[in-house]
Amino acid sequence: MQELHIETAAQLQELCSKLQGSSWLALDTEFIREKTYYPHFCLLQISNGTVAASVDPLAIDDLGELAQIIYDDSIVKIFHAGRQDLEIFHQLWGKLPQPLFDTQLAATLLGLGSQIGYGNLVQKVIGKELEKGHSRTDWSRRPLSQDQLRYALDDVIYLGDIYLNITDRLDQLGRNTWLQEDFNTLTDPTTYRVDPQGMWKRIKGNQHLKGVQLAVLQKITAWREQQAENSDRPRRWILKDEVLVDLARRQPGDIKGLERIRGLEAGSIKRHGDTLLNLIKQAKQLPKTDWPQAHVRGPKLNTNQEAIADLLQCCLRLIAEREEITPAALANRRDLEQLAIGNMDSELLHGWRKALVGDAMLEVLDGHSSPQLDAGRLRLKQH
Repeated sequence: MQELHIETAAQLQELCSKLQGSSWLALDTEFIREKTYYPHFCLLQISNGTVAASVDPLAIDDLGELAQIIYDDSIVKIFHAGRQDLEIFHQLWGKLPQPLFDTQLAATLLGLGSQIGYGNLVQKVIGKELEKGHSRTDWSRRPLSQDQLRYALDDVIYLGDIYLNITDRLDQLGRNTWLQEDFNTLTDPTTYRVDPQGMWKRIKGNQHLKGVQLAVLQKITAWREQQAENSDRPRRWILKDEVLVDLARRQPGDIKGLERIRGLEAGSIKRHGDTLLNLIKQAKQLPKTDWPQAHVRGPKLNTNQEAIADLLQCCLRLIAEREEITPAALANRRDLEQLAIGNMDSELLHGWRKALVGDAMLEVLDGHSSPQLDAGRLRLKQH
């Protein structure tokens, strides 16, 4: 395979001529975001099986010609755990490349592991042990060493072979369309849009708050999100999560009250104190109907429902053993409990999980199949 490093417009044009007409492209990105809200795009790796290239977006102003190839609907784009890479594409060009294939998602359907890392997948499928020495590289620093570029190219050199291997195995099992719903989610722009009003749900410790405290948390968390986005700074640089929770719990009404909040630095009070007090006041004036609702755990299962969940757990293990997939990759206990109480909005009834296990669970619930002993082994049999 020809290996290239692209850092001029002329080199990029030559690369694009080599990539035109490809049936698939393996893609990966390197970025940093420790000091920013948005990921800082530092390197693009791309391969079509005959050429592999690292493209330096810090040296080339216009990647438009390459973007046209990446966004060509006749070319399959291959990623491994591609959500963060796709976020960069959405940020750069305002849309997502499709069709796509994510090898991490697909590996689950073949029993290769749930959320398996790229290096482990390469070892399992290709039998190659990858170098791990540059996993903490600062990709924004220039020049990049040959070892760093070699490490980066490995992320796409083997991706195409893995894709071909996995798709062939999925075809043999009749599972080649099972992941389409997951892939559609990855190419849906709404997946990458942040809702400031919903960010309070991600704050560690929100489960210990209630009532108007959650209204305060929602208000100040949404404000922090907008501040971080507008200034392109990490959220924690504006205010840490634990400070947000303490503000929501105590609801100070003046500067002295803010000064008693642990972790709220004097500089932050000087810059944002009046704004925080105003936000807290606004939240406390909201009617109860506008308070956000805390996650409420469903009703406690009765004895019969617990037994049904146990039955479904047994069936899950049998299906997982048959399909050579770990049970945890298919469902957790809560998923099964939701089915046991009649909630049909379970993750088990969507996408590939429905085809692999969800439909079988419905047959058990309908009484059309059940676990039965057969020559000393428990098997799931239809009636």
